[in-house]
Amino acid sequence: MKKKPITNKVLWIFAVGQFGWSLLSGIISTWLVHLYTGVPVNPGDTNGLFARFISQNPLIASLTLFGVITAVGRVFDAVTDPMVASWSDRAAFKGGRRIPFMKAVAVPFALCTVGVFFLPQTASVTANNTIIFVLLMLFYLFMTIYCTPYNALIAELGDTQKNRINVSTYISFTYIAGFSLATLIPSLAGPLEGVAGSQEGAIRLAIGIMSAVACAALLVPALFIKEREYIDSEPVKTPAFTSLVRTFTNGQFRRFVYADVIYFFAVTLFQTGLADFETQLMGIDSSNTFTLTVLMTVISLSLYPAVNKLAPRVGKKKLIVVGFFAYSLVFLLTALCGQGMIWGVLVAGCAGIPMAILGILPQACVADVAELSRLETGEDRSGMFFAARTFAMKMGQAISMVAYTSVTVSKTAADGTAYVTASQYRTAAGIAFGACLIGAILFLFYGEKKILSSIERLKAER
Repeated sequence: MKKKPITNKVLWIFAVGQFGWSLLSGIISTWLVHLYTGVPVNPGDTNGLFARFISQNPLIASLTLFGVITAVGRVFDAVTDPMVASWSDRAAFKGGRRIPFMKAVAVPFALCTVGVFFLPQTASVTANNTIIFVLLMLFYLFMTIYCTPYNALIAELGDTQKNRINVSTYISFTYIAGFSLATLIPSLAGPLEGVAGSQEGAIRLAIGIMSAVACAALLVPALFIKEREYIDSEPVKTPAFTSLVRTFTNGQFRRFVYADVIYFFAVTLFQTGLADFETQLMGIDSSNTFTLTVLMTVISLSLYPAVNKLAPRVGKKKLIVVGFFAYSLVFLLTALCGQGMIWGVLVAGCAGIPMAILGILPQACVADVAELSRLETGEDRSGMFFAARTFAMKMGQAISMVAYTSVTVSKTAADGTAYVTASQYRTAAGIAFGACLIGAILFLFYGEKKILSSIERLKAER
């Protein structure tokens, strides 16, 4: 049966799913550490609002609770990421290889996000530690079950180089929209305080509302894209472990992943500490942080058309290297910043440039590698390629969270007051600066021209 053409409308419907999972991911990455650790400086601050519910001191060596959780979580991911990718690649459901997974897990994914902030408030710190540990493991599992098949569709819906860049652009737009909306939690919570009865209740209610919006977005592509109508795919017969080994024996993919882990480490360090950098280092009121996020987002989105047009002409590799260096500048400015809104504006303005570049192009690179592998082997293992990339993302995020929570662990004054010094926050930003420089160097070894020329040659031979 002749397949329907993949139009921009289909790609936009697909991109709505990215809005959903980036909103849930943004809630966790932006507010988890901020709300559960640290110390409020001024009345009304949200920093450390839920800190009394969980352990604050290091549990193992210098690892805090979240350091332990993320370390264990990455071992968990090492098993679940390739397992889910293999299930998806080998699936023979009537609804397709990808969509059924997304449809099944959307609601549990959103509920786990809500539970992370609602449930760990018993009288027992040990019980709360256990609850948050279990919920975060489930959060990452459900994120994998949704995102791995979803990301595989980037390559499958991106059936041409133009569509691969277009779908990467659209999902980058919805990713930023989702992450930006996640930063609105305190702004949304303000008007809800009268209904909720307290600041804590209002924050939780705001998270619940955001998660419901995210859940609806997750279901949009799952309900409105009929996978079999657009994609002619056959289940892969290669076992999970063999498929994973073949994925990492791809030299070009390894070169990409090395830099990608560094990228996610650095950018997560920045995202995790952004609210702290703005309020604690720059002295900006927490009510103004959303204004800076809007500025950063507007600048980034305004550059999307330029990135979309330049990528085929200049090359994705060159632009990505520029993005790494631009992020390095952002992290350096953060590490050296002074007090005042001007510093927030400067950092936000500069961050918009690499956000546009690195938000769009890496996904297209993975799609290129997956497409070349399909042409060379006759097997479409897009799920495994994107699972490996998802694992790299989570690995970078995990190391980042361990680094951030270890560097910014609270100190205790002589009078028993807990505090975090400005130098600790500056150290975190300095680590991100160095990491991005390393990432730029590593990505220079990625062979984009060789990949694209090989794709063109193999297609011409068919």
